[in-house]
Amino acid sequence: MKTTTEHGQLLEILRARFEKNTKRHPGIPWEHVETRLRAHPEKLRCLHEMEQTGGEPDVVGPPDDSGAFLFIDCAAESPAGRRSLCYDEAALEARRQNKPAGSALGMAAAMGVDILTEARYRELQKLGAFDTKTSSWIKTPEPVRNLGGALFCDRRYDAVFVYHNGAESYYAARGFRAAVKV
Repeated sequence: MKTTTEHGQLLEILRARFEKNTKRHPGIPWEHVETRLRAHPEKLRCLHEMEQTGGEPDVVGPPDDSGAFLFIDCAAESPAGRRSLCYDEAALEARRQNKPAGSALGMAAAMGVDILTEARYRELQKLGAFDTKTSSWIKTPEPVRNLGGALFCDRRYDAVFVYHNGAESYYAARGFRAAVKV
């Protein structure tokens, strides 16, 4: 994102989504969010990446004590442009055959965003039914990762489930959801 026009287009997309989904951030005026975005233009690149990969980022909840707003991917399913990825770079390097195009943590780092924790994933699910046909990698605790595993979540039967898999695994229906504070 380099031009003022691109910034303006992204702000318009974010504004329309924000106004359409007020239950995600009750009582917060768009003007406060826009002021914060304009004060931190480097975060627009992160939000642009989230949008371009199908994440549909939106503000969830009120600002924190510093005044920062949290944007999370609110697409109904795990973002299509971030699927078929193993968990991290170590898992990618460990694969001998049929390597995926990349890793969830590697892509998140390149985008300048954070992968959701289990707690954040569960909070998001209180705002709607997400990942009813897909699943999303989540931040995996070190003890699990050190043993070769990684965690992912989905929503089935109106409940959120946390599962494990080998970190080197990847599936067409598994991606990751991102978060960024602005």
